[in-house]
Amino acid sequence: LPCRNTADPNADAFTNPKEAGVDFEIQGEYVGTIQTEDEFISVNWVEVDVVVQQLHILLDRYKIRYAKIGLIKDASTLKKLLGILNDRKITCIWDPILSSTTGVAFHTQADEFQELLPRIDYITPNWTEIKKLSGANGVEGGKLLSEVTNVYLKGGHSEQLGRDLLIKKGSVKAFKPKKIGLPKHGSGCIFSSALLANLALGFPEIKACLKAKRYTEMRLLSNASLLAYHET
Repeated sequence: LPCRNTADPNADAFTNPKEAGVDFEIQGEYVGTIQTEDEFISVNWVEVDVVVQQLHILLDRYKIRYAKIGLIKDASTLKKLLGILNDRKITCIWDPILSSTTGVAFHTQADEFQELLPRIDYITPNWTEIKKLSGANGVEGGKLLSEVTNVYLKGGHSEQLGRDLLIKKGSVKAFKPKKIGLPKHGSGCIFSSALLANLALGFPEIKACLKAKRYTEMRLLSNASLLAYHET
C-alpha cells in the first residue's frame, strides 16, 4: 500500500478530504482471498516477481514516502519488498497478519520474520501476534521488539480492552480508548492504514497514532455487523 501525499498537514483527510484540499493518493498490490466477514476459504498469493514489477512501476511514477505492508506470503517475499523500499528510504509500516480473524493461520513460524524487523519503521501487532513474534507476552514482548523497531501494540485482545501502547526502545506511551466499539473483522488493517495516512499527511507521531486510533474506533461503532462502514 504505497502512499503519496502533497496535502495540508493540518487537514483531516478522513473527515472531509475535498474541503480539506487534500491531494492524497493510495495505490496497492493485492493478494486474493476468498472469504466473507465470517468465513475464510483460501488465500491466493500473487507471485513475488509480479508484486515487485507492480511496486517498481508505482515508485518510478510517483514520489512515495510511506508504505504499508499487510498480509504477506513469507519472510522471503517481505525481504524482497523491504529491499526495494529501504533503498528508496520509504517509511515502512508492517501490520503482521499471522492469522485471519476467523482463525486460519497464515504463518506458523513467525520467528522467520525477526531478522527483518530492524528494516521496518513500525509494526502494529495485536497481543496474539506480539507473542508469536517475540516469544513473550504483551508489554514484555513489545519492549523486546522495540529495541529493533517501533511497536504499536493494539489493545483489542488485551485485558485492558482498547488500551493501545506505542513502545519505543522500551519506553511505553499509552492510548486509552474513547469508546469501546463493536466486534469487526479487519480493524487492525484499518488502524495501520490510518496510521500510515496520518503520518503521510505530516502529523507528528503521537498525534498520528491518536488520530488513527480514533478513526478506527469510529469504524468499530459504524454498524452492528462484522464489516466496518467508511464514511467521509
